[in-house]
Amino acid sequence: MSEAEPGRRPPSSLEDLDARVREARDRQASETRMRDGGEGGGSELGVAWRIGIELVSALIVGVGIGYLLDRWLGTRPWLLVVFFVLGSAAGLLNVFRATKGLGGAVGYKRAPPPRRNEDDEDDGA
Repeated sequence: MSEAEPGRRPPSSLEDLDARVREARDRQASETRMRDGGEGGGSELGVAWRIGIELVSALIVGVGIGYLLDRWLGTRPWLLVVFFVLGSAAGLLNVFRATKGLGGAVGYKRAPPPRRNEDDEDDGA
């Protein structure tokens, strides 16, 4: 074993592990930023494509289900119309959820309330 420099103790295995984990996280975060095209986590063009594809795919699925059920049950065009409306509603809901998550919390979740400091608490007097 080699002697440690005077005044410096060798790092413990936990400190070494913590430093390596921190370095790996930083490296992964920088690679993700480079891959996504910036600090925002996704490019504007990618968000636009996602919104368009979600809307169109929901419409296609709704119309497809309605068309197939109409052919099978012989109820033309009623189920096609019903599932077109349901597909439209599902597509708009997906677009709403995708765009709502751009400014804060994702999906239906609300952003957590800000944490209070111990100095802000009332004395209860």
